[in-house]
Amino acid sequence: MVAKLHYEANMAQVDIARKIGVSTATVSRLLQKARALGIVKIEVMDLSSPEEITLELTEALGLKRAVVVETPSTGVLGALAAPLGALIKDEGLGAGSIIGIGWGRAVREVLAAGLPRLQGARAVALNGGMQQAAPHFQINEFVRQAAEQFGGVAHFLHAPYVSSVELRDAFMSDPLVQETTRLWDRLDCVIVGVGLPHAINAPEASAATESEQAIGGAVGDVIRHYVDINGALLNWDGEERMIAASADQLRRTTLAIGVAATVKKAPGIIGAVRSGMINSLVTDTATAQAILDILRPGPEV
Repeated sequence: MVAKLHYEANMAQVDIARKIGVSTATVSRLLQKARALGIVKIEVMDLSSPEEITLELTEALGLKRAVVVETPSTGVLGALAAPLGALIKDEGLGAGSIIGIGWGRAVREVLAAGLPRLQGARAVALNGGMQQAAPHFQINEFVRQAAEQFGGVAHFLHAPYVSSVELRDAFMSDPLVQETTRLWDRLDCVIVGVGLPHAINAPEASAATESEQAIGGAVGDVIRHYVDINGALLNWDGEERMIAASADQLRRTTLAIGVAATVKKAPGIIGAVRSGMINSLVTDTATAQAILDILRPGPEV
């Protein structure tokens, strides 16, 4: 009874003493006994703020920049748009800046929520498209939206992401395609998602080729450049026919932002950062905590 009055009814010990007709010292002893017998358990929760997690994540992964937001009950990807926009503006991007846009659900959702005004910025497709109706594959539409939101110029890529060697060579020699692909060597920023491994992401959801599905050890990808947990690139049959910014071009980008939010992507995010293809991250607390749990050393045995 004493424990319920104190911990559930939030009554002070002196009030409980008056109520049941005993001394305050007796109430204190009864509460101590309740804790000793396990009737009452007091647990101190280690709750880190998003700012604290951001700092820990930045140090653990060696990131250039990071923003971690509190995980919302719904619409987590859309919630990343505002911090992504702030991160871009903090970098001082604006007129003339070349910003590469990747594909995927995360990129689609942050674009739907809106990016900041960067008058005169150039939005550039980072990869070719595919004959898929799924909205998260519409790379040129993403570029159009980004350019419109920036108040800038769109550079589309009217080519498939993978084709035959002959077709790839033909596309890459086309002046209109070159107008976009030449910008990959001058990227100031990229906004990309991190893909799930096909083992936990149905192949039809990512429209992966058989060769991509057969890659062993992949924990994720950045525009179809697959990585293991240590950041090593994993080659696949057909990669040489892909029309996309290379891993080296992503590594040379001043601000390479990965946008991702699901705990299942934690290993892929680690691999992508370690590969150098992304150097900055926008995510939520649940995903950030999952990343830190992987990176923290286990107990010695």
